[in-house]
Amino acid sequence: MTTLLLNSLAAALYLLAGAYLAWTVRVGQEPRRQYLFAAVAVALLVHGLGVFSQVMVDNTVELGFFRVSSLLFWVINLIVLASSLRKPLHNLFIPLLPLSAVGVLASLLGQGAGHPIVLDYALASHVLLSILAYSLLTIATLQALLLAWQNHQLKHRHPTGRVRLLPPLQTMEALLFELLWAGHIALTLSILSGFVFLDDLFAQHLVHKTVFSLAAWVIYSVLLWGRHQLGWRGYTAIRWTLGGFVLLMLAYFGSKLVLELILDRY
Repeated sequence: MTTLLLNSLAAALYLLAGAYLAWTVRVGQEPRRQYLFAAVAVALLVHGLGVFSQVMVDNTVELGFFRVSSLLFWVINLIVLASSLRKPLHNLFIPLLPLSAVGVLASLLGQGAGHPIVLDYALASHVLLSILAYSLLTIATLQALLLAWQNHQLKHRHPTGRVRLLPPLQTMEALLFELLWAGHIALTLSILSGFVFLDDLFAQHLVHKTVFSLAAWVIYSVLLWGRHQLGWRGYTAIRWTLGGFVLLMLAYFGSKLVLELILDRY
């Protein structure tokens, strides 16, 4: 019952904060950051307590499909909130807050999925690095989508209205590549820790995750090389970012979806 109340309250708080942010965008005003950040911080506190009660099960860790989705949203929102204190990333809360509410509610509906596992220090480090990498690269993808919308508005000569609430295009691109670099480093460490700490990354139940993760790593590596050597920017950078994200999500959520929600039923 406590888990249900905490997660339901977290979803409600996310929706309220999202409604306030949507209203400011609708009327073309900058949100009062202290109010927005305070609301998100309270939602994160409640969400954190709720997701902890879901993930920790009798001294084991339950990383099922729906619960890990909720955990990822918690980490993503925490990173965006902390980063927004120094950088203009608070606009990412526009899609994040309603998606977070959906993720939290889905974790309640799908509580039966997944199998509790015991984490040692080695496996825990790999899991934490993976969650950090997925979170940072998800934020980079949201930033890329926002950048794509900004590019579209400016190219079609709509420099006023809602687009004026965003930072300059150069700042948006710089933020995108900062996030990509951070996510790529975390992804590299996650893959390396998997090879070091896991017995066989190409075992039958891990091969999909390994192949897609390596493919995503190659995509992000080429993108960062292209940025450094060829000055890639704009839609080229956006397309490569989205391509890497699709592969990364197939690596984790695709394999978990098949293993836990499809194969387990047969």
